Amino acid sequence: MSVEPGAEVGEGTTLWHNSRILSGTRVGRDCRIGQNVVAGPDAVIGNGCKIQNNVSVFKGVTLEDGVFCGPSMTFTNVRTPRAHIPRMDELLPTLVRKGATLGGNCTVVCGNTVGRFAFVGAGAVVTRDVPDHALVVGNPARRTGWVCECGVKLDGALCCPACGLGYETAGEGLARK
Repeated sequence: MSVEPGAEVGEGTTLWHNSRILSGTRVGRDCRIGQNVVAGPDAVIGNGCKIQNNVSVFKGVTLEDGVFCGPSMTFTNVRTPRAHIPRMDELLPTLVRKGATLGGNCTVVCGNTVGRFAFVGAGAVVTRDVPDHALVVGNPARRTGWVCECGVKLDGALCCPACGLGYETAGEGLARK
């Protein structure tokens, strides 16, 4: 593991072997960073995030607090990459809101926002914004339901069968009642 000069890593954060935090990157408190993770340069990772093995958090990606990144999930940062054309000036920001889960091997295409407590299924490809509490799966990712803050799929009345929280529609997504 290595933390480059100019990077910040919060108290209580653990880094597994072969992981690198590049210059200008900010990692919050109490994060768990798996093996073979690269963050940055200039990425932002909030408090309490968990990033599983083999994930790259590129420049332009912001993870709010409590985000889970499953193993080998992918962020992109340029929409039309070519090896022979430098396009870092075309970088599009990606925002993953508080408490969201990004399943293993999913891809989040740059320029999109994944909403609060949303759940992106394993292998899904996010090509547009994901509303708060949405459960999305497939390629391209489509909403197939709603999830609670605890991660359990909500029933038809928008109530959580596990913890009992209730929700109501709020814009494109949901909010607690």
